Parts: sequence; C-alpha cells; structure tokens
Amino acid sequence: MSTPIDPFHTMGISRIAHAMKAAGKSVIHMEFGQPSTGAPAAAIAEAHRVLDIDGMGYWESPGLKARIARHYRTTYGLDVSPDRILLTCGASPGLVIALSAAFKPGDRIGVARPGYVAYRNAIRALKLEPLEIACGAETGFHLTAAHIADIDPPPEGMIIASPANPTGAIIPGAELARVAETCRARGVRIISDEIYHGLSYGEPERCMLAFDPDAIVINSFSKYFSMAAWRLGWMVVPEAEVEHYRAYNANLFLTPPSLSQHAALVTMDCEADLQANLAVYVRNRQIMLDALPSLGVEAIAPPDGAFYIYADVGHMTDDSLAFCEAMVRETGVAAATGLDFDPVDGRRFVRFSFAVSTAEVEDAIERLRPWFAVRRDAVLSATTGAAG
Repeated sequence: MSTPIDPFHTMGISRIAHAMKAAGKSVIHMEFGQPSTGAPAAAIAEAHRVLDIDGMGYWESPGLKARIARHYRTTYGLDVSPDRILLTCGASPGLVIALSAAFKPGDRIGVARPGYVAYRNAIRALKLEPLEIACGAETGFHLTAAHIADIDPPPEGMIIASPANPTGAIIPGAELARVAETCRARGVRIISDEIYHGLSYGEPERCMLAFDPDAIVINSFSKYFSMAAWRLGWMVVPEAEVEHYRAYNANLFLTPPSLSQHAALVTMDCEADLQANLAVYVRNRQIMLDALPSLGVEAIAPPDGAFYIYADVGHMTDDSLAFCEAMVRETGVAAATGLDFDPVDGRRFVRFSFAVSTAEVEDAIERLRPWFAVRRDAVLSATTGAAG
C-alpha cells in the first residue's frame, strides 16, 4: 500500500480562483509562488527559432551546464565543474532525485516548520521520515545550527532553504557556516534548496557549497529566471557521486525539455530583464509591508528574500483554509493557507505572493481592506458581547 500524504490545500484554492476567472470574474492570483511575468523576450525568440530548425529529442545542453558553472563563479566565487551539474525537469524532480539517491527508507530528514509543503510530503512518499523543526520569530523563521545540535539522535539528512518558502527568511552566511559545521560533525547530509536565489532585499543569499562542498544543491529556472512553465532546473551533486545521481536522473526522468534548455541559455544573459522583474518585487514588497498593518495584519515573517508575505491572521480566524476559500470567493484575491506550510500552527497564517504586477498588488489591498475590516469588527463584537 502506498504511503498517504497530505493534500496540497492551495491547489484547491487555485481551482476555485480559476473557476471564477472562467466565469468572467476578476481574480488576483497571489496563491502560488510563480512570477506573473514570462521568460525574457530574447529567450522566447530563441525558442521560436529553435522550433523551426531542430526536431529536438532527449538531450542535456553542454552549453547550458557550462553557463551554470560560470554563474557559480561570477555570483558566488565558486568553481563548480559542469560535470557536477545535472539538468532536471524542474526543482521538484531534483528533490525526488536527491532524497532517493542519498537516503534509504526509514531515514529521518529534518525540515523547518513552517516550510514548503512538498518537503514533508515527498519525504513521506519516498518512505522516509520527515522531522519537522519549529522555527519561529525567535530565530528569524529559519533553521539554526542550535536546532540541529539539539536533535537526538541526529537525522540522516537536512533540507536547508534560504531564502525560504513561505517566509522569505534568509539564513545569514555566518549561521550557514555553523549549520554546515554542525551537520558535518554529526554526520548529517545537506540538501540545499536554492531556488529563490537572486531574489533578496538586503543581505545577499549565500550558496551552501561555500560551506559544504559535498552538499546537494537544487535550483530552478522558475523563480528568478521567470520560467515556471518551462519545467527546468538543475542540481549540483558531490563530485565523487556524479554517476550515482546521474543514473537516478536518467532512469526516473530521462532529460528535461530540449526547448526549455535552449531558451534558458539565453535567459541567463538577460540580466536587464531579470533585474527589472526584481525591481517590481521590491516595490510590491514595500507596498504590502506598508499596507498590511493598516488592514490589521501586523504580525508577519520578515521577507528577506523570495516573494512572499507570511502573515498571522489568528486574530480573525483559527481556520486559515476556510478563511482563504472565503477570501477568494468574496474578494477575488487568492492566497495560500498556512496549513500547507505548517500543520501545527498554520491554521493562523496565510501566505501572499507578491510576484504579480504592482497594479494587482494595489488592487488586492483595496479589495481586502473592507473585507478584513468586517472580520475584525465581527471578532471585536463577539469578544465584547462575551465580556458583557
């Protein structure tokens, strides 16, 4: 019998939103972590050109792997051989490959809570055991070396995400170094999810390879490179184990789409377009940080990177799934329930993605202002009535 896993609740919220849109209603999609912009125009032009001249097939682009290796040199000052880079059908298959190839059934894998829903569910589906570690405001909503040092016995693996989903928290470089040192001392293998690299609003993110050269790194073209629908990512794997990981990738997924690889090679040099997208996220982030307190939402995680606001709405509801379902139906603003990211405390939280246009962010705030006010007033009235 297969292992049961939790549903991805936000998929249901998105289905409601898409059904409303199909019925002609106005919807603002802030439920998923995907840029509202597409791939850069030059990348799309390259895709059109390739479609006309290349029948394509199963293929890994040597040029793209070399370009990714150059990215590690110019961005992080790291020398990574192209041979260590595996091209994947997105970051999600990369996670499956990493968990399957590095661990055996029954192994315990530590993850932050709140954290990306697919971590614990992929771990369970692969017959591994998720070990969720509460990471709240006291540690900046991210894992620390102290968290890992306190686990007895130590887990076989840890998934580290910086910037993190849903909070956008970035682990400072000094703490990442301590995390790597603690994991090394305790025999814990690190999977570093770096798909939000390039999206930071203060201290830059650091690559785990700078602290643990044998970490398994997962990245994607979906976020900073704005190619979510192209389903393309990559992994950097330990040099001594390249063939081991390559075998898993080839047998489970063959190769990623050839067309996506052609487009991605061009995308990596479209820095002006990518930085323009980032500038929009910077504006959107500030607009939301300025506006949410006026809506009565003051307790939020610090969005150091990525493009999310993880907000505590516990003063209005203890059922964030029902809250999000009502919100999209009544305002057209779709957001993610915190239950996807935290099965313990997520009933108090919602996540808004600000990877939409600035006009949509401003529209969403105006739609939510009266809707939130009604809920705050209802809670206040109920509290006052109970007190009387």
